[in-house]
Amino acid sequence: MHYQPSPCAAPLLRPALSATPIALAAAAMVLALATPALHAQPTAAPATAGEGKALSTVTVNASADASAQGLSPAYPGGQVARGARAGILGTRDAMDTPFSAISYTNELILDRHARSVGDVLQNDPTVRVARGFGNFQESYFIRGFILDSDDTAYNGLYSLLPRQYIATELFERVEVLRGASAFLNGASPAGGGIGGSINLLPKRAPNEPLNRVSFGVGSGGSTQLAADIARRFGPDGSTGVRLNAATHSGGTAINDEDAKLGLLAVGLDWRSRDVRLSGDLGWQDHQLKRTRTNVTLGANVTSVPTVPDNQSNHAQPWSYSNERDTFGTFRGEWDITPDVTAWAAAGARRSEEANSLANITVNNGSSGAATTYRFDNTRKDSVNTGELGVRGKLQTGSVGQEWEATASLFDFEKKNAYAMDSRNTLATNLYGPVSTNLPAFSGTTLYGGDLANPLRTGTTRLTSFAVGDTLTLLDKRLLLTAGVRHQKIDIGNYAYGTAALTSRYEQSRTSPLLAAVVKLDKSVSLYANYVEGLSQGQTAPSTAANRGEMLKPYVAKQKEVGVKYDAGRVGGSLAFFSTDKPRAFLNSSNLFGTYGKDRHQGLELAVQGEATQGLRLLGGLTWLDAKQQATGSATTDGKRVIGVPEVQANIGAEWDVPGVRGLAVDGRLVHTGSSYANATNTLKVGGWNRLDLGVRYLTEVQGKLVTLRLRIDNVADKNYWASVGGYPGSGYLTVSAPRTVSLSASVDF
Repeated sequence: MHYQPSPCAAPLLRPALSATPIALAAAAMVLALATPALHAQPTAAPATAGEGKALSTVTVNASADASAQGLSPAYPGGQVARGARAGILGTRDAMDTPFSAISYTNELILDRHARSVGDVLQNDPTVRVARGFGNFQESYFIRGFILDSDDTAYNGLYSLLPRQYIATELFERVEVLRGASAFLNGASPAGGGIGGSINLLPKRAPNEPLNRVSFGVGSGGSTQLAADIARRFGPDGSTGVRLNAATHSGGTAINDEDAKLGLLAVGLDWRSRDVRLSGDLGWQDHQLKRTRTNVTLGANVTSVPTVPDNQSNHAQPWSYSNERDTFGTFRGEWDITPDVTAWAAAGARRSEEANSLANITVNNGSSGAATTYRFDNTRKDSVNTGELGVRGKLQTGSVGQEWEATASLFDFEKKNAYAMDSRNTLATNLYGPVSTNLPAFSGTTLYGGDLANPLRTGTTRLTSFAVGDTLTLLDKRLLLTAGVRHQKIDIGNYAYGTAALTSRYEQSRTSPLLAAVVKLDKSVSLYANYVEGLSQGQTAPSTAANRGEMLKPYVAKQKEVGVKYDAGRVGGSLAFFSTDKPRAFLNSSNLFGTYGKDRHQGLELAVQGEATQGLRLLGGLTWLDAKQQATGSATTDGKRVIGVPEVQANIGAEWDVPGVRGLAVDGRLVHTGSSYANATNTLKVGGWNRLDLGVRYLTEVQGKLVTLRLRIDNVADKNYWASVGGYPGSGYLTVSAPRTVSLSASVDF
């Protein structure tokens, strides 16, 4: 079974959710009702029911961070923003950015009933959502490379939010930067970010008071209750407070699954003429019981099993996974002069995980005969991170200049312990699961530390310094960007149970960026970039002649060209990219080194915005050629990378029904081509198509805005393997979710 002690979940968190989140939500409602006058004078007109799609747009116009730029405005229809954060370069309009990026808004999140980051990214034609290694963590295939949820950034800082499941109540927008980003963002903690990066923007108080209560129900008896309250204070509205509280509980569309979530988050901001400050404090408790596991294919399996009934559950009744996180962030900006701004940011997270897992390994692809075993572990994470920077503008004749310099630090410690009873297997079947009572650990159980008191097993320290410069020429029609980032990677590994240092990885690398944007006119931009990705190099195994040698950081080299189109109401992009990533293996002399490579190249087409009044589009197509080009073995050379389809596409549309004020319907068709579950490409997993439908109705009830949303995902109730792998070199499978119906009502007052 593809278990890995360190990234799994844990048993210290057994207490069930109390009524605390509900009480907090109720308190927030009382606060909102009791303080109607404690807000700033309006600085922006609210949407009115008579302005186009205004009735169907409950927009929160707020700065997501301590930035003078604030949030990028959205395309008509409100689903996608016109710009996104480009790391050290800051938030930029898409037409000025030499990268492919997209930012999904809170309106889209609400309308699609998205509960997690993965749910939001179901709308992205360039991303496919997978499952983490041995647990229930989300992973994301971007350009065929895996990005773990550990490497998700929050307001520009890595790994501050819960690492396994991030509820959408915690953020305002989801920004996806496609492509390598070592210069822009620095190396990611878990070594992802080669194919792209994800940044989540926090919620801030809008200019108008916000009082929103939402209630939802769904398949399997799930219920959701949430409150979103915001106020601005002071004569000029300089101080903002936003409170989010939520609770989710009940079953799912899968038999016998149960999920609970409690959440509380507070966002604060303050601004003056030259200074802007913001901060966040959040808590999330996520508990899963009998959640359906990944399906691992045994070494002797010669065919991919037929997908079981998507409602069936092969998880053991005693299995669970609990995660509790507390986090905080701070960000500040100071305009030293009108053209020079300094900034600082810091954040911290403390997490506890506990679980008892029983992943299933299929040993016969035809009959579904399988085995499982008990695997428990506990884990505690500690993250501290921050950055300092300064940016400025210069104008020399007709040449403009925007420069920036920044220094960053990321410090992470994990404590882990496990008990793996892999020699005491339990017989089961993929098509007829066999449930057992909780088995006691046998005498052959392998223990790693003390489950009740996990000790330090790993540390990661990332430090970097970066400088960049963008020149604007030809009346701002030509933008040239260059920069370098010097990154140091320091990773320590410690023995389970004793916390004694067993190995240390210390390497550094300077990563460049070269990019250009050419604006042919106001609606068309051409761009090109050369940028690198950076991750920790491997250590030679004990079987190698150079055993223990630490390889230099892996440098992925990306070349990309593209064109972007913005007609005002609708926009689109076309990108071609090619990325080479080093691969290490033992050569004929038994030396371990980076002799090989993988090459991922492809085309990406995306479209978003309002094609015509009342018709909004969101989707695109990705063609991807992801090959193992040099592996050291003739059986894998030239074969496709595990879990990466050649073609994937999304077609999404939303339509305001004529003659029925406030009524809109939407549809989303998702296509994912076939892929392979092993490196030799002998186990082929079929592609799939899924149709999702939704209805939204806005009305007024006693002067209060009420929004009703009905959604049906996987309308045809199709069975398919939803993902293949989610960890490099592994080809485990995930069964698709069954038809899922959800209904929600929100009231703004």
